[in-house]
Amino acid sequence: MGLLDNVERGIEKMVRGAFSVGGKGQVQPVEIASRLRRELDNRSITLAQGRTLAPNVFEIRLSGSDYAMAQQWGSTLAEELCDVVINHVNSQKYTLQGAVRVSFNQDDELKPGDFEIDSSAEKSGAAPASQPRRPATPAAPARQPTRLQPVLEIEGQRYSLNAPSIVLGRSSEADILIDDTGVSRKHLEIRTEGGSATAVDLGSTNGSFVNGQRIHGQEDLTDGTVITMGRTRITFRLLPARGGGA
Repeated sequence: MGLLDNVERGIEKMVRGAFSVGGKGQVQPVEIASRLRRELDNRSITLAQGRTLAPNVFEIRLSGSDYAMAQQWGSTLAEELCDVVINHVNSQKYTLQGAVRVSFNQDDELKPGDFEIDSSAEKSGAAPASQPRRPATPAAPARQPTRLQPVLEIEGQRYSLNAPSIVLGRSSEADILIDDTGVSRKHLEIRTEGGSATAVDLGSTNGSFVNGQRIHGQEDLTDGTVITMGRTRITFRLLPARGGGA
């Protein structure tokens, strides 16, 4: 039986069975599986009516002792966790941009028993979104050099900008839906091409603002730039992309 077999039969039963590994105060695989599902639900974004994009790349950060335990679990655990992600994606009818990847890394700031998950949606030519595959070496022994990923932070959620043009607005046709009566149906466009990012107001009624200044035409975006539209405050960030090299 795999480490995460019978995952839909309930967490309590799994704890008594296949997940009875590790000592007191250590991270249990069932906890990671449960958190991955929550991560998928919390980080999924509605791109258009009937289409919800979910992250497909996950880095699980562990304390030193828990990371050592994860190395003992080996690639089998990472592969089983990929299956957990795929099964949840299928059950919720989410959309993926590429193959599912899970890796483990050590974070010395974490205490034994604590862990964090960083996720992102990344395109990949390894497999079509409808048939994601597991990675060949899912348990990463160390952090890898990463590229910068443009991200929008909106009301406590992060949205990775994985297309050269992303439209924000109140319409269901917008790539990122903004539930704000002060926002036009198609209010703002974020363009990310050639290593630069710009904000373009799409003729909105109330206008768009970058660091307090109204956009006329387009404005360049840098890490930490604050965009305001209606009552909604958006922060543009450049973050290390998880699970991908430069």
